[in-house]
Amino acid sequence: HGSPLGADEVRVVKELIGLPADESFTVPDEVLAAYRAAGSRGAADRAAWTERRDAARREDAVRVDALEACTAGRGIPGWDAALPSWSAGESVATRNACAKVLGAIAERVPGLVGGGADLTGNTGTSLPGLPALSRGALGGRQLYFGVREHAMGSVMVGMAEGGLIPFGGTFFVFSDYMRPAVRVAALSRSKVAFVWSHDSIAVGEDGPTHQPVEHLAALRAMPGLRIIRPADANETAAAWRVHLEAEGPTAIVLSRQNLPVLAGTDVLARVGVAAGAYVLVPERGPTPEVVLIGTGSEVSLCVEAHGVLAAAGVDARVVSMPSWDLFAARSAAERSEVLPAGVPRLAVEAGTTFGWDRWADDAIGIDTFGASAPGAVALERFGFTVDAVVARATALVGGR
Repeated sequence: HGSPLGADEVRVVKELIGLPADESFTVPDEVLAAYRAAGSRGAADRAAWTERRDAARREDAVRVDALEACTAGRGIPGWDAALPSWSAGESVATRNACAKVLGAIAERVPGLVGGGADLTGNTGTSLPGLPALSRGALGGRQLYFGVREHAMGSVMVGMAEGGLIPFGGTFFVFSDYMRPAVRVAALSRSKVAFVWSHDSIAVGEDGPTHQPVEHLAALRAMPGLRIIRPADANETAAAWRVHLEAEGPTAIVLSRQNLPVLAGTDVLARVGVAAGAYVLVPERGPTPEVVLIGTGSEVSLCVEAHGVLAAAGVDARVVSMPSWDLFAARSAAERSEVLPAGVPRLAVEAGTTFGWDRWADDAIGIDTFGASAPGAVALERFGFTVDAVVARATALVGGR
């Protein structure tokens, strides 16, 4: 494994098994003939299959559409018309929005199969009205994985290779248990949706053991894993659109607590989430004095701070950045339209500030472990308040 054969040893092996010793690549005639014969046999089978499929489509086009959607890892054409939308001012935890999305699209995305690691209701990974998979109901689409996150992740990677679109949920902090399976999904480009809820210190009384701090930064470092932390219910629906229309794995990171549905996301989120970041609240003048960048539950905090800054005469822009990796994939010109050069930027995210220097000049985050307290109390204790955002943004403008 760690000591490859040298050139002399390779020559001896080739001589022993009857291969030309001086050729670096060769295909024996009998092997070539066997493969060509197999191809010829397959042509007839392929033609027969095509004929059966076309006949089946004439008899029942709906079932054939469902089969082809499964094998392609997508929804039936027009599936996204079933995505729900929420009005500004509603209060919805993004984990609950996720459950509503899954329930709404399940019939139009027949390959969707999944559930939670003993936390189906808490993580928003239910398929209401659809049967559970069991020994006596192999057509069931709701899976009860049990308390075994690593096994759940591993099972989902295998399912993704067989014409299904698996999803599985647990608390975000327990993504640690799943990490080897998540890495395999990223390596193999498996179309798996990792749904991780209870995404911050707002978990509250469960305390530091259940409050993720470093997890976003650690998972953002993993190549090939698309991470989306939606700001509200409409961004959650858009996150599922991104996953189902793309290839490879997606992590959808959701809130425990209710979040306000933000003005404009019903229209802006569809394109904005796919772009990774977008202007949610624009500045009043030609150029902003400061840009507030939020992810997930902290976007609403930035929106509130924007109003206070405006009243104080500071012209700010609010950017929702649900996905670093999707934003990084945009061109430099596209990124500069969202984050203009020369304008100071403040990031606000309830996780470690590690890595935010890539996008921001300053960051409000949490670089310690959390504390056991009601979620709102913990957030205030660690500085996630309007006053703190306003103070840091004002300092950035003054420093400029």
